[in-house]
Amino acid sequence: MRPYVILNAAMTLDGKIATATGSSNISGSEDLKRVHEIRKDCDAIMVGIGTVMADDPRLTVHKIDANPEDNPVRVVVDSKCRTPIDARITNSDAKTIIASANAYKDDFIQSEKYETFKNRGVKFFWSGDKRVDLTSLMSYLHEEGIEKLMLEGGATLNFSMIKAGLIDEISICVAPMIVGGANAKTFFDGEGFDTMDEAVRLDFIDSYILGKDLILKYKVLR
Repeated sequence: MRPYVILNAAMTLDGKIATATGSSNISGSEDLKRVHEIRKDCDAIMVGIGTVMADDPRLTVHKIDANPEDNPVRVVVDSKCRTPIDARITNSDAKTIIASANAYKDDFIQSEKYETFKNRGVKFFWSGDKRVDLTSLMSYLHEEGIEKLMLEGGATLNFSMIKAGLIDEISICVAPMIVGGANAKTFFDGEGFDTMDEAVRLDFIDSYILGKDLILKYKVLR
């Protein structure tokens, strides 16, 4: 058993979710509200450590009318325990779970940072050897009462999740802009598949214009 996972992202027409320098302000104001509506409707929101390091996000519902209890549980996939001590996702705005790999557990749980995080109420989930076992993480989150999870991962986490068959739905905002750049982050990164026959297939659900952006929704086929 695992949560129903919705991958949401904004990308440029040429498939970039950030420039090579990390600039990622792609969505228009209307799409930002749409994103926060999804957050409000989900039990948890998950990102990778790269997103935390680059953007220091709050991962709360704040672009629309909401109460503190509307904030989803914040989940960070952080295999090497690199979450900064002052990261906003560790504040008291919402519950936070950091998923890390077992190879780094012994040293980390003896550190001052670990004690600080624990005192803030941050939970840790340990799995895998040097990388978090995402399937085990999804099972754990389901046991924690999380039935619907919003994935706002970076390109590497996005690919790892879809390769593992852990994404059910994709909601993507396509902005009318092109940035190019061989080193700019794409929607999916990671090692990729070797052949088109291995590609993950999608079933089109819906599309509509939102401001100047195009919203596309797909179901992930098994």
